[in-house]
Amino acid sequence: MNKKLKVGIVGGGGIARGVHIPNYLKHSDKVEVIAVTDIVKKTAEDCAEMFSIPHAFTDYKEMFRKCDLDAVSVCTPNKFHAEAAITALEEGCHVLCEKPPAINVAEATAMANAAKENNKILTYGFHFRFSPEVRTLKRFTDAGDLGEIYAASIQAVRRRGIPGWGVFTNKELQGGGPLIDIGVHMLDAALYLMDYPEPESVFGATYQKIGNRKGVGLMGDWDWENFSIEDMARGMIRFKNGATIMLETAFAANVEKDDVMNVSLMGDEGGADVFPLKIYKEIHESLIDISPAYLPKKGYHELELESFINECLTGEESPSSPEQGIIIQKIINGFYESARTGEAVKIEG
Repeated sequence: MNKKLKVGIVGGGGIARGVHIPNYLKHSDKVEVIAVTDIVKKTAEDCAEMFSIPHAFTDYKEMFRKCDLDAVSVCTPNKFHAEAAITALEEGCHVLCEKPPAINVAEATAMANAAKENNKILTYGFHFRFSPEVRTLKRFTDAGDLGEIYAASIQAVRRRGIPGWGVFTNKELQGGGPLIDIGVHMLDAALYLMDYPEPESVFGATYQKIGNRKGVGLMGDWDWENFSIEDMARGMIRFKNGATIMLETAFAANVEKDDVMNVSLMGDEGGADVFPLKIYKEIHESLIDISPAYLPKKGYHELELESFINECLTGEESPSSPEQGIIIQKIINGFYESARTGEAVKIEG
């Protein structure tokens, strides 16, 4: 296909500058980034200047009026995902929206409906799906080498990794803390490897024990006086097929390692840890550990953007669907509701 994909960026901050725009520009034979918008004029203009983007706006609706776009990356705080994504879809654009899908289930559902009604791609920035570890293990799980995966555990835990920049500690703009920011990555990876089973119930607890006071920050000094999110979340998800996931995620915890991101799967024919990848089997009356001798080194984000570009240009099926976005949003919001009430929350179909 000779046509270049014309891309607009909604939100000109760190994730746009560090991930989306640089990886679009690696495919200059296929992609043109022609506009960026941010509610802060200087941010939009600085971003445009940094990457030689022709147009900068403070209102994405003006961007759609003045620019002929094929696709959009939504890189705003979580609160603004739904409105920006739905507007882009209604304007005839494919959308790559940063995770999580939205703030609540109603928004995620409206986004999915807009994609369907306008026959456009809507996918989410779950870049750990594109890691060589997950991609490799997915081939094993699809082939049945782990059998029925009936249990999993997830860790996304930092020792003192509260972000000292942006709006990550603002519940109104983000919807939550580590669960919705880093925990959601490992949750999506686990669900993807388990073929996204339908959730039945969630029981969770959240804690605010460290982030609301001064402390040593390994990711800069955080705004402890206005800290409105959880600094830890723990709980269990039960699925309609009987499987369960134990989840633990934290921006700040008194643990040994600075940062742990991992998924462990247990099936009736084998198990696995994902980061680093190791598979556990019983073969020929022996307990065997299997580790890959080599995994590709290409970056997760680079592969994610490559996939989105190809989806837009060729109609290739996206590995992250709007329907999966609704499922993960149901789990996240059910988790927070359970933490609020102290009771298990049934996930409605």
